[in-house]
Amino acid sequence: MTTDLPRCSWATSAPEYLAYHDEEWGTPLHGEGPLFERLSLEAFQSGLSWLIILRKRSAFRAAFADFDIDAVAAFGDSDVVRLLADAGIVRNRAKIDATIGNARAIRDHVPEGLDTLLWSYAPDGYRGRPRSTSPESIAMSKQLRKRGFRFVGPTTSHSLMQAVGMVNEHEPGCWRAV
Repeated sequence: MTTDLPRCSWATSAPEYLAYHDEEWGTPLHGEGPLFERLSLEAFQSGLSWLIILRKRSAFRAAFADFDIDAVAAFGDSDVVRLLADAGIVRNRAKIDATIGNARAIRDHVPEGLDTLLWSYAPDGYRGRPRSTSPESIAMSKQLRKRGFRFVGPTTSHSLMQAVGMVNEHEPGCWRAV
């Protein structure tokens, strides 16, 4: 990874951001488990720095069974107690409960599959200049909440869309902008 390329302004303050920006952010991502992971991590990030989440990512994967939807949907009270005691993750009861509940919502209320549902909100074309919400993220959020998801407001939904490449909002001049 070269450090002399022009990048989005947020991507240069830490090595984790640099790697995330260059290798993941804005790259189209598909698959039930990978999208569930990103949806969950975006929810955990709410109110926190993304850098905290990136640094705890391997612990999140271990704590949440590599984000296997069926495994997380089967979590019970003892798993919640275990997660609340896990210093490797963000120990927020509401976010832990939401992650488990969202796995159950995927299993019970998303017959077309998470990949198909989420990507149905992807707009066409380069957007430039990152936003915090969009008409598509507002619509996605409403649909997810209608199906029982939590911690999926329009801003979190838009962050997910940026992270998994549904929208390309790399800053103008960034080597990944087009």
